[in-house]
Amino acid sequence: MSVWPFVRLKLRLTANGLRGRPGRVTLFVLGASAATVLAVLGYAGFALPGLLGEEHAARMLLPFGGALLVLGWLFLPLLFFGVDETLDPARFALLPLSRRTLIAGLGTSALIGLPALATLAATAGMVDSAARLGGPLAALAEAVGVIGGLLLCVTLSRAVTSAFATALRSRRARDLATIMLAVVAASVGPLQLLLLGLLDKADWDNVAGIAEVTGWTPLGAPYALGLDVVAGRAWAVPLKLLIVVAAIGGLLLWWSRTLEQAMTGLSSPGRRPATRAARRSPVDQLMFRWWPRGRFGALVARETRYWWRENRRRAGLVALTMAGLFLPLTSTFGPGPRLAGGMAFVVGAIAPVALANQFGYDGSAYATNLAIGIPGRLEIHSRAASHVLITFPLLVVVATLAGLITGDPAGIPAQLGTLLAVYGTGLAVLLPISVRAAYALPESTGPFAVSSGGGLAKGLPSVAGMLGGMLGALPVVLAGYLLGPAWTWAGLPIGLGYGIAAYLVGSGMAGDLLERRMPEVLAAVTPR
Repeated sequence: MSVWPFVRLKLRLTANGLRGRPGRVTLFVLGASAATVLAVLGYAGFALPGLLGEEHAARMLLPFGGALLVLGWLFLPLLFFGVDETLDPARFALLPLSRRTLIAGLGTSALIGLPALATLAATAGMVDSAARLGGPLAALAEAVGVIGGLLLCVTLSRAVTSAFATALRSRRARDLATIMLAVVAASVGPLQLLLLGLLDKADWDNVAGIAEVTGWTPLGAPYALGLDVVAGRAWAVPLKLLIVVAAIGGLLLWWSRTLEQAMTGLSSPGRRPATRAARRSPVDQLMFRWWPRGRFGALVARETRYWWRENRRRAGLVALTMAGLFLPLTSTFGPGPRLAGGMAFVVGAIAPVALANQFGYDGSAYATNLAIGIPGRLEIHSRAASHVLITFPLLVVVATLAGLITGDPAGIPAQLGTLLAVYGTGLAVLLPISVRAAYALPESTGPFAVSSGGGLAKGLPSVAGMLGGMLGALPVVLAGYLLGPAWTWAGLPIGLGYGIAAYLVGSGMAGDLLERRMPEVLAAVTPR
């Protein structure tokens, strides 16, 4: 059987999925535009060493860039499995098709997708560089390598998704993918700062050696063929081709053996015995063992569990964690380690931002709180307490990192006091805003889902909370400057007391405001 029916099926299903659905058409156009931009940027980046005549730079850029592409094809399917449903092997479970036909058809249909086309266009810049540096033979070798690299990427992607297809359909795996996606998204900015700092202090001879080794691995071998011709090492081309072919063959064999499981979705985890938690009552399962029984304790326990289990809240926590860990660390590669204290100050202002639309996470479920008559101040205090339980350990870690990076371990308590002051003032500003400016989130539980329209206006409360937290904590910073060495031991109690006082003022205002506006808040956060 030919592979063309698979190609036509993919194109037909894609067209039918877009027909009469403006939202999907818009997303498809945006995706195609993003793929085009990435392809153009990739081509320009990979072609730049050839344009400049920098053979040394090409020896580092091409293997490393190719290895990153292969790793991207490895991990992105684990995050976005199901986006292209026509590639799901389970769709072909009832058809009388051999494994060889399925593998050929699914692989070919993957090659005509936007990711594969964008990858091919971007890596064509490597052929351009090889042609400028070594002539037609180098360009031919690099073209063969680029095609082999694309086949390696697609085969790796399909083999991984086939092997983990059953697990990726489970809720726990989806939750794990959400966390991974949030980590990747939150790491982009800090990693850019870290990369710039590392590039500024890099030992390029060692980097070139690592690139040479990468060129002999399946990750970088296909993209180093043209460079070997340029360097007069034509004997290395067939050896590296053999490495690529062996890697593709091994992946095809793995894909073939896991394809049946991916089609049927069968797994045999066995029947698990009832755990002690399952034998506990629903109330006892909700409450922490060490937490006092009562309305406040129940509300705090519920909110704390929601912060971990609800995708959008969890994404915010992951983003905060990444910022808290990376911002102080990146200062060591920047203008100087003294910047770590300022970065930690920013983390304290970012921490309460997740509460800017705290009622929007509940949506129409907030009607339960309204029906049972939870007082406004109790509602606000319980939500803030659950956030503090999760955030406080991170602030301790950030203060410790800042103190160690600046070479002042004795100042860690004072740094923590400053963070708590910023965090408390940020809560004082954001809690009333969260009552007055609540808005509905879409019913999707995607980690970055935001209701359409007015995106800039809906981001203003978060910005106001950050600025309010930093400006409100300036008296504490001024006190630290005036007290001098005494701030080392006085910073923690002063910052803690200031933060608590600011929080009590802001939470009192928010509680009284919520007491009067509960129906309005419910109407604002209910999706329409």
